[in-house]
Amino acid sequence: MSYLVSVLYIVAFAMFIYGLSGLTGPKTAVRGNYIAAVGMGVAVIAVLIDIRETENWGLIIGGLAVGVILGVPPALKTKMTAMPQLVALFNGVGGGTVALIAWAEYLESSSFTTLDDIPTVTMIVGSLFAAIIGSISFWGSLVAFAKLQELLNKNLEKKLVSAAKLFQLANIVLVIASIAVAVYIGISADGEPLASWWIVLLLVIAGLMGLFVVLPIGGADMPVVISLLNALTGLSAAAAGLALNNQAMIVAGMIVGASGTILTNLMAKAMNRSIPAIVFGAFGGGDEGGAAAGPGGGTVKATSASDAAIQMAYANQVIVVPGYGLAVAQAQHAVKEMAALLEERGVEVKYAIHPVAGRMPGHMNVLLAEADVEYDAMKEMDDINGEFGRTDVTIVIGANDVTNPAARLDSSSPIYGMPILNVDQSRSVIVMKRSMSSGYAGIENPLFTLDQTSMLFGDAKKMVGEVTEELKAL
Repeated sequence: MSYLVSVLYIVAFAMFIYGLSGLTGPKTAVRGNYIAAVGMGVAVIAVLIDIRETENWGLIIGGLAVGVILGVPPALKTKMTAMPQLVALFNGVGGGTVALIAWAEYLESSSFTTLDDIPTVTMIVGSLFAAIIGSISFWGSLVAFAKLQELLNKNLEKKLVSAAKLFQLANIVLVIASIAVAVYIGISADGEPLASWWIVLLLVIAGLMGLFVVLPIGGADMPVVISLLNALTGLSAAAAGLALNNQAMIVAGMIVGASGTILTNLMAKAMNRSIPAIVFGAFGGGDEGGAAAGPGGGTVKATSASDAAIQMAYANQVIVVPGYGLAVAQAQHAVKEMAALLEERGVEVKYAIHPVAGRMPGHMNVLLAEADVEYDAMKEMDDINGEFGRTDVTIVIGANDVTNPAARLDSSSPIYGMPILNVDQSRSVIVMKRSMSSGYAGIENPLFTLDQTSMLFGDAKKMVGEVTEELKAL
């Protein structure tokens, strides 16, 4: 039977890796997700076979049922606008689960032997590491969820961001305290009656670190934070796998940890900032209502749906720049219909995707794919930036920070040096926004007052619909 378990683990590992490889492109992402999910199912079956002699089948079946009941409905019913929050929440649940497993495993391993037993050292060290990282990931992910769901008061969030240095000092103290407690637990892991309370203290300290790390990080950095927390959850799962001597957790955890780390690094590069700068020097506290005047007191030119339709109808190339505003308005299907009408008139339509547009990695790609936008029409930043100079009309729908030319021109700007979509180089720019409010980073955008820019105010779905009707009338 152990031979069968080993074979099932190998099959699961292969499906994990093959599924992950499918996530490298939008055309294969759905298939890759399904393959990885089936691989996890195979791993679960292998574990159940391996523990077939257990007397706790009631708890196991109950746990599986609870997981299905709590996991499936949100995944099915959550709208694409709230998908980043769901990802953050699911990732946090994973980290919290690992922390609880590590706690239970430590209590069992420390109750029957001493540190003279090398396998037990691995179990204890793995459990302690998993407890710390898992707890950080759990509480940090809850804060990320609250920020993305806009549960925090805007004024409070700005105060938290401005107090970043105080949080950093607190985290230094917490890191030292967690190391001290972990070392004490390790050297006294011989069945000491108070050991269970020390591990609880360790979980509390790690939880505070998770809170204090994410609380002062501004909204503009949330995509990177989600990716980083995902990597931490993977590492904690791998550590817990060492403690449990469970190959599936080790391999799956390392895959998640490695892929999350790579993605975090890529996104940090896309913002031209280091990961420590993001974690310890965050900026931006969310959207804030602005006046009708443009950034820096410039003149804002409003336009109408009919004028926008005329400009696009007689263009050779139109580039659509989607942002979170498009997701909020659920305008992806309306944009697809508008693009189809333009293509019927011989206008080439492309979509410019910034790596950190939206609230999580790949948010815009998934949103547009939901509306059956051709994958080949979605262009990454490096591939599309050279085309803005020869583009007749660029229509920006709900994007702000990723199109802000201050990142390229204003050395005093907090986002200076961050690679952006070169929208300002287009011959004409139409920006769809509800108001003149700043973006999620809380920074004004001088794009709105450029000579070639005009603003189409209103709900994105409604405005795109009006433009579409005007195109039909031409």
